[in-house]
Amino acid sequence: MTGRVEGKVVLITGAAGAFGQVMTARFVADGARVIAGDLADTKLSDLGARHGDAVRTIVHDVRDAQHWAAARELARTAFGRLDVVINNAGISQTRMPQDPEHVDLEQWRAVNTVNVEGVLLGCQAAIQAMKNSGGVIINISSIAALNPSPKMAAYGASKAAVRHLTRTVALYCAQQGYNIRCNSIHPGWFMTDLVRNSRTPAELKAQSEAIPLRRFGDIEDVANAALYLASDEARYLTGAKLVVDGGVTMEP
Repeated sequence: MTGRVEGKVVLITGAAGAFGQVMTARFVADGARVIAGDLADTKLSDLGARHGDAVRTIVHDVRDAQHWAAARELARTAFGRLDVVINNAGISQTRMPQDPEHVDLEQWRAVNTVNVEGVLLGCQAAIQAMKNSGGVIINISSIAALNPSPKMAAYGASKAAVRHLTRTVALYCAQQGYNIRCNSIHPGWFMTDLVRNSRTPAELKAQSEAIPLRRFGDIEDVANAALYLASDEARYLTGAKLVVDGGVTMEP
């Protein structure tokens, strides 16, 4: 099926990253126009060049309310409205200790400022832009929100907060009669450049074999999940969590 988001205007944060680039391409292919935001301005320029008039780029810090206001204004001036906001930007800082005993407070704050406060500001901007016309908010969480990891206290807590915030926004918008749906996606283990370059072939093989489907996910799997949630096919879903993990978090 193509054209599932035909004519919709979509704001994607973290658009210059691996997941953001694939989501941008997937939404454009299905008829959307995209506001692509990120702090990596060089990669943003490349992204805009690849997609032409279907994409407008903006240097966007999700921690800054003024940047959100600028992104909303760009959507209005470039495409006339805003229909979907995908809060995709996030950081993990997994190279530093994150166990509860040793996690540094400044690191904790850095992770939660981007991953939680950035999503809150995104949800606020989306509500302000879409409360009269309706729309969709998609928050990218993680399976770390569902299963605890002793060495990822800051990241896991931030993604759990995103899940709770998603449900809160969904219920609030429903009660206000705003016709804004809000759902979260929870990716599992994906073969990104970071994963590929940080593990030996033997480690990659062992990790993939620990996944019930016996393989890492493709980034397109998350993009397809976002496309579904943004489309009218998901019109009765709000407050839901869509877990894209090859079965890692299945109940025994």
